[in-house]
Amino acid sequence: MAEIKKRYSDEDLAEFKQIIDEKLERARKDYADMMKQLRNDEGNDVADTSPTYKVLEEGSTTQNRAEILVLAERQQKFIKGLEQALIRIQNKTYGIDRMTGELIPKERLRAVPHATLSVESKMNKNH
Repeated sequence: MAEIKKRYSDEDLAEFKQIIDEKLERARKDYADMMKQLRNDEGNDVADTSPTYKVLEEGSTTQNRAEILVLAERQQKFIKGLEQALIRIQNKTYGIDRMTGELIPKERLRAVPHATLSVESKMNKNH
């Protein structure tokens, strides 16, 4: 009887680490860009426009800032998930379904590298 594989090989973990590192670099850059927009580092101020446009633009700016804030919070959560995945790689526990203890398929980890559940476990958890 063949033994069931309980963890990914060091070569597999190195591949996943590279994927995560690339996604993490991009995610951090996107987050920094969002924070720049929130701080209005670009200098797009409405101070020199006419009063009518200023009121309209400020309302639009407030809504836009709220949307960016939501996206930034999601991005921060994504970054944290990727950082935790790197810790699991270091501990050699990466890719193990936290509900079943079985390996999460490589295809899922390549698509969602911070996943801690297989699709099946995720579906069962939500029901």
